Amino acid sequence: MELITIVLALAGIGVGFGASTAITRKKSLDNEGLAEKELEKAKKESSKLIAEAKKQSEEISEDAKRLESERRKEFKSQENRIVQREEALDKKLDDLDKRSEKLRKSEAELDQLKNDIRDIRIKQQEKLEKIAKLDKAEAAKKLMEMTERDIRNDLIGLVAKLQNDAKEEAEDQAALIITSAMERMASEVTAERTVTSLKLSDDEMKGRIIGKEGRNIQALQKATGVDIMVDDTPGYIVLSSFDPIRREVARLTIEMLMKDGRIHPAKIEEIVAKAQINVQKDVVKAGEDAAREVGVIGIPKEILQLLGELKYRTSYGQNVLKHSTEMAHIAGLIAEELGADVKTAKYAALVHDLGKALTHKMEGKHHHISGEMLRKYGAPEAVAHAAEAHHDDMEATTVEALIVRVVDAISASRPGARNISAENFVERMRDLENVATGFEGIDKAYAISAGREVRIFVKPEQIDDLTAIKLSRDIATKIESTMQYPGTIKVNVIRETRAIEFAK
Repeated sequence: MELITIVLALAGIGVGFGASTAITRKKSLDNEGLAEKELEKAKKESSKLIAEAKKQSEEISEDAKRLESERRKEFKSQENRIVQREEALDKKLDDLDKRSEKLRKSEAELDQLKNDIRDIRIKQQEKLEKIAKLDKAEAAKKLMEMTERDIRNDLIGLVAKLQNDAKEEAEDQAALIITSAMERMASEVTAERTVTSLKLSDDEMKGRIIGKEGRNIQALQKATGVDIMVDDTPGYIVLSSFDPIRREVARLTIEMLMKDGRIHPAKIEEIVAKAQINVQKDVVKAGEDAAREVGVIGIPKEILQLLGELKYRTSYGQNVLKHSTEMAHIAGLIAEELGADVKTAKYAALVHDLGKALTHKMEGKHHHISGEMLRKYGAPEAVAHAAEAHHDDMEATTVEALIVRVVDAISASRPGARNISAENFVERMRDLENVATGFEGIDKAYAISAGREVRIFVKPEQIDDLTAIKLSRDIATKIESTMQYPGTIKVNVIRETRAIEFAK
């Protein structure tokens, strides 16, 4: 029984092993087939990748060849340009060498010509000296003597002619003198516009302003161009000048000097410079205030500067800035009634006399100067035209221009607005200064003493003492020939030399 059991067990083991072996073999065959399939698949993918890589390699190779060809062409083109430039430079260098050679030849010819001309001049001078039997110095001396004799005869003849003319024109001169006297009798109006008074604290201050031997008051008059009178009115200093800006500078200067207490020529020059700066600030403020008062905004600062200067200008005794602001208000009202442009009318009326701030610096009529300055500094064309056309020598082509012309006549013609005598006086003073400054070497010129004296300061490096004497005579002669005036005018030419050094 046990034997049978053992046999059966062995048989079962054998059957199980066989079955296991069969299964194992079958799995091995299946794995081999699967591996072959995967290998075949890998081969196909590898072939595909190799083909794609080869294709990309060919494309890259073609791109590289194309880039190389393009670069070769570019390098060839650059090489050609460089060669052309080198050829052009070589040609220019050759041209320069040829030109230099021509210039050297021309210079040599010029030198030869100069030498020939010098030799000819020397020979001519020798011949002239031989013919005249005089050397150069003797000839110059004789020429000077002849010139002096001729001038003396001319002067004698001129004096005789003037005396004869004076006799013939005695009645006209008398009438002119009487007219001038009648004009000066209108002192109430003229003095208000040409004189400024300053009250003195005491007589000691008066003496300090005058200075030792009058040096302080002389320095003040020279620096400001104002005639200063200290003895006419007790307790007061009177500043006399037709130019209100100079009077204002002088007034501020004296007030600052009296407040400071140190009064001497160097301090006076320093304070005058400060006063001029203060007046300049006041000019700008006056222009801004006028524009603000009439309600015109956006005016360029250069125009405001010129507008502010009108505060110190008068026209026939009428303050030009007040006249302009008055006109602007009236122009605005009329423009509003007529349906015209109110801003343009006001703007143009405010700046119509702008040229009067520049008539002593520029040639031309003041309304033409106004138009030129307004266009230069960017004002609208309508404003420039209306301002320029406020006098009859230009046609007014806009309603605003006609309004400005009308209100100018209204403001000027109202009772008490203008004083013809004062304006004539100021114009005569200005013409007197302009005659003096028309000569070379003039630094400053001031008409003082109501036009009876013109004080002229010259540039010492340009005008020597003898020339200064001649200059005074020339200016006096020109005044006599170009101006009409009563009495006599003193021409005072001053030449001052300063030596300045600094201790450090």
